[in-house]
Amino acid sequence: QLHFVESGGGLVQPGGSLRLSCAASGFTLNYFDIAWFRQAPGKEREGVACINQDSGATHYADSVKGRFTISRDNANTMYLQMNSLKSEDTAVYYCATDNPPYGMTCLQPDAYGMESWGKGIQVTVSS
Repeated sequence: QLHFVESGGGLVQPGGSLRLSCAASGFTLNYFDIAWFRQAPGKEREGVACINQDSGATHYADSVKGRFTISRDNANTMYLQMNSLKSEDTAVYYCATDNPPYGMTCLQPDAYGMESWGKGIQVTVSS
Protein backbone atom coordinates (compact mmCIF):
# COMPACT_ATOMS: atom_id res chain seq x y z
CA GLN A 1 0.00 0.00 0.00
CA LEU A 2 1.36 3.39 -1.00
CA HIS A 3 1.87 5.84 1.83
CA PHE A 4 3.16 9.42 1.81
CA VAL A 5 4.10 11.72 4.68
CA GLU A 6 4.41 15.37 3.67
CA SER A 7 6.10 18.00 5.82
CA GLY A 8 7.70 21.42 5.69
CA GLY A 9 4.75 23.63 4.86
CA GLY A 10 3.61 26.66 6.81
CA LEU A 11 3.51 30.44 6.79
CA VAL A 12 6.36 32.42 5.25
CA GLN A 13 6.84 36.04 4.27
CA PRO A 14 7.20 37.06 0.62
CA GLY A 15 10.77 36.51 -0.52
CA GLY A 16 11.28 33.73 1.97
CA SER A 17 12.00 30.02 1.48
CA LEU A 18 10.48 26.70 2.42
CA ARG A 19 11.49 23.11 1.78
CA LEU A 20 8.73 20.55 1.37
CA SER A 21 9.43 16.88 1.98
CA CYS A 22 7.45 13.81 1.02
CA ALA A 23 8.53 10.51 2.53
CA ALA A 24 7.19 7.50 0.65
CA SER A 25 6.68 3.94 1.84
CA GLY A 26 5.24 0.78 0.36
CA PHE A 27 7.14 1.19 -2.89
CA THR A 28 10.44 2.55 -4.27
CA LEU A 29 10.43 6.11 -5.62
CA ASN A 30 13.31 5.42 -8.00
CA TYR A 31 11.05 3.38 -10.28
CA PHE A 32 8.55 6.15 -10.94
CA ASP A 33 8.21 9.73 -12.10
CA ILE A 34 7.83 12.07 -9.12
CA ALA A 35 6.05 15.38 -9.02
CA TRP A 36 4.75 18.22 -6.92
CA PHE A 37 1.40 19.82 -7.64
CA ARG A 38 -0.48 22.65 -6.01
CA GLN A 39 -4.05 23.82 -5.77
CA ALA A 40 -5.11 27.28 -4.70
CA PRO A 41 -8.69 28.04 -3.58
CA GLY A 42 -11.02 28.22 -6.56
CA LYS A 43 -8.37 27.03 -8.99
CA GLU A 44 -7.55 23.75 -10.66
CA ARG A 45 -4.67 21.59 -9.49
CA GLU A 46 -1.53 22.47 -11.44
CA GLY A 47 1.81 20.80 -11.96
CA VAL A 48 4.69 22.62 -10.30
CA ALA A 49 7.72 20.39 -10.85
CA CYS A 50 8.50 16.80 -11.80
CA ILE A 51 11.32 14.41 -12.57
CA ASN A 52 11.02 11.88 -15.37
CA GLN A 53 12.31 8.54 -14.11
CA ASP A 54 13.55 7.27 -17.50
CA SER A 55 15.56 10.32 -18.58
CA GLY A 56 16.18 12.02 -15.25
CA ALA A 57 14.94 15.26 -16.82
CA THR A 58 13.27 17.84 -14.61
CA HIS A 59 10.32 19.95 -15.68
CA TYR A 60 8.93 23.08 -14.08
CA ALA A 61 5.89 25.28 -14.49
CA ASP A 62 6.87 28.63 -16.01
CA SER A 63 5.66 30.40 -12.88
CA VAL A 64 8.27 28.69 -10.67
CA LYS A 65 11.27 28.31 -12.97
CA GLY A 66 14.43 29.60 -11.35
CA ARG A 67 12.81 29.65 -7.89
CA PHE A 68 11.79 26.04 -7.16
CA THR A 69 13.90 22.88 -7.29
CA ILE A 70 12.64 19.30 -7.16
CA SER A 71 14.87 16.48 -5.97
CA ARG A 72 14.86 13.07 -4.34
CA ASP A 73 17.29 11.13 -2.22
CA ASN A 74 18.19 7.49 -1.75
CA ALA A 75 16.04 7.25 1.37
CA ASN A 76 12.77 7.26 -0.61
CA THR A 77 12.03 10.92 0.04
CA MET A 78 11.29 13.66 -2.47
CA TYR A 79 11.74 17.37 -1.91
CA LEU A 80 10.64 20.72 -3.25
CA GLN A 81 12.93 23.61 -2.39
CA MET A 82 11.01 26.86 -2.80
CA ASN A 83 12.88 30.17 -2.82
CA SER A 84 11.82 33.77 -3.46
CA LEU A 85 8.28 32.87 -2.54
CA LYS A 86 5.43 35.07 -3.72
CA SER A 87 1.89 35.49 -2.47
CA GLU A 88 0.65 33.70 -5.59
CA ASP A 89 2.52 30.58 -4.47
CA THR A 90 -0.01 30.19 -1.67
CA ALA A 91 -1.75 26.84 -2.12
CA VAL A 92 -2.04 23.30 -0.87
CA TYR A 93 0.92 21.36 -2.23
CA TYR A 94 0.73 17.65 -3.09
CA CYS A 95 3.41 15.11 -3.86
CA ALA A 96 2.65 12.42 -6.42
CA THR A 97 4.38 9.52 -8.07
CA ASP A 98 3.46 7.19 -10.91
CA ASN A 99 4.41 6.20 -14.45
CA PRO A 100 2.39 8.51 -16.71
CA PRO A 101 0.54 6.88 -19.62
CA TYR A 102 2.04 7.24 -23.07
CA GLY A 103 1.55 10.75 -24.40
CA MET A 104 1.20 12.40 -21.02
CA THR A 105 3.85 14.38 -19.20
CA CYS A 106 4.80 14.13 -15.57
CA LEU A 107 3.35 17.63 -14.97
CA GLN A 108 -0.21 16.58 -15.85
CA PRO A 109 -2.38 15.73 -12.83
CA ASP A 110 -4.41 13.22 -14.84
CA ALA A 111 -1.24 11.18 -15.36
CA TYR A 112 -1.38 10.02 -11.74
CA GLY A 113 -3.66 7.39 -10.30
CA MET A 114 -5.95 7.98 -7.35
CA GLU A 115 -3.63 6.11 -5.02
CA SER A 116 -0.56 8.05 -6.16
CA TRP A 117 -1.05 11.24 -4.14
CA GLY A 118 -0.07 12.60 -0.78
CA LYS A 119 -2.74 14.25 1.35
CA GLY A 120 -1.42 17.76 0.76
CA ILE A 121 0.26 20.40 2.87
CA GLN A 122 -0.59 24.08 3.17
CA VAL A 123 1.88 26.75 2.09
CA THR A 124 0.91 30.35 2.84
CA VAL A 125 2.99 33.29 1.66
CA SER A 126 1.92 36.44 3.40
CA SER A 127 3.33 39.41 5.27
